[in-house]
Formats: sequence, structure tokens, C-alpha cells
Amino acid sequence: QVTLVESGGGLVQPGESLTLSCEAPTDIFTKYTIGWYRQLPGKQREREPVARVNLLGQVAYGDSANGRFTISRDPAKNTVWMHMNSLQPEDTAAYYCNIYRPTEAFWGQGTQVTVSS
Repeated sequence: QVTLVESGGGLVQPGESLTLSCEAPTDIFTKYTIGWYRQLPGKQREREPVARVNLLGQVAYGDSANGRFTISRDPAKNTVWMHMNSLQPEDTAAYYCNIYRPTEAFWGQGTQVTVSS
């Protein structure tokens, strides 16, 4: 089963930063826009990504990124990064990466981000 692999989450205090990474198989990384999706506590995973980046490196952000997150891709490593600044408790969620628009395929285990004092 082909999946994307997320890492980089953790427990941080409000105002701190984290960088998430998403390693994708070459076939996926070289063919699709990739986005970061979140699942808030007690909620279903959101359908729209927090951020996405296409094959040209063009980016788009959802409202929740609010100018605090930066997404980028590294073709040398088949990796998509999301640097998250000024994290707040409402950013607490499991974060997943997948293609845009996602299907039921390719979902990985996600990485948990918890923002708490």
C-alpha cells in the first residue's frame, strides 16, 4: 500500500514553531500537487488543505494558516515541508499530507501537533 509519511509533530507552547515533513513516493511527488490536511480533536479530517504546493512550487493557503505557515517542496528529497510559526492552541490537530484533491488512497499515519502551555 502506497502512503505518504508524515513527521515532525510534537508538543509545543503557544507562540512556538514546528516544521512538518512529508515524504512521498517519487510517482506521487512528481505528478501531484501535495497538501497538508488537519484533523481537529473530535472532528473529521478536513477536506481542504491547510496549505498546498504544486509541481511548480506555487503555493496556496487556507484561512487557518493565516500567514503563519509556509509550505515548500524539495525535489531532491521527494519531501514537502510545512513550517508553522506562532502556533496557538487552536492549531492542535493531527496533520496529514496527501495529494490535492485527495481520494481514499495514500493516507499515512499523520503527525500530531499539540499546542499547550
